[in-house]
Amino acid sequence: MRQIVVAIDFSKNSVQALEYAINIANIVGAHIMMVWVDKPDNEDSIYNNSDHEHRQEAKTRLEEYVKEYSKKLKHGTLSYKLRKGKVYKEVANQAKYNDAYLIVAGSHGVSGFESFMIGSNASKIVTYSPCPVITLRETYEVKKTIKKVILPLDNSASTRQKVPFAMEFAKCFCSEIHVLELQSTTLKSIRGKVSSYTAQVTKFLTDNNVKHVVKSVDASNITTATIKYAESEKADLIIIMTEQEQETSNIWLGPYAMQMVNNSPIPVMSIHPKEIDTLAR
Repeated sequence: MRQIVVAIDFSKNSVQALEYAINIANIVGAHIMMVWVDKPDNEDSIYNNSDHEHRQEAKTRLEEYVKEYSKKLKHGTLSYKLRKGKVYKEVANQAKYNDAYLIVAGSHGVSGFESFMIGSNASKIVTYSPCPVITLRETYEVKKTIKKVILPLDNSASTRQKVPFAMEFAKCFCSEIHVLELQSTTLKSIRGKVSSYTAQVTKFLTDNNVKHVVKSVDASNITTATIKYAESEKADLIIIMTEQEQETSNIWLGPYAMQMVNNSPIPVMSIHPKEIDTLAR
């Protein structure tokens, strides 16, 4: 059975991520593992006890979550893992160890003991993850189903690679896919390329009997345009490909994906281009 990893820091946002993951697990058939990470030398922790007591408190709260939320999980089991280190690396490592189908994480946290999802950590989880990651903000109201999925297409070579996973995901939820053609230039050659990608994706969805609509928009900022369209359609999920930027020895999430993860009020699923061969299963 598939496994979904949920990053937990006991903030409201991470509990929402757990509830969101349960809804997905109930449809696709999956176990859920909550991962809490003990950050070393955390001076802002709301706990002033020893490391042992700190971890024991986390374990107690996680066991309470297991007792409370296992009732909502229809098929799989709900478990937890305590790890120590950098949050984004440990969450990603656990997902890799479990051969996880998906990671679900909140994009913002609170403070101290509940702070690990603040700012760039959500983006870093996406960067290091070996599988797709869904991030959602605290302001999002968790729903039991995913009716509308936004699939933005640009002129990047990898933009179509998310389609097989999006199709399978949409079939599980009986979702409607909105193919969003993003035209960000006046150059005819590039506009033609994007239109060609859109035509290919549309044919693929039609051939596989996936309900879909197509919309073309001119976008000076593709992040803003995608979010605006998703909001206007009251969408439930945006699926994007990540882009990676290399700087010295570090790999960073590209600006488009980072902006989507940090700014979208609608949950965002991020997929790395290199993953696509293992996702369409």
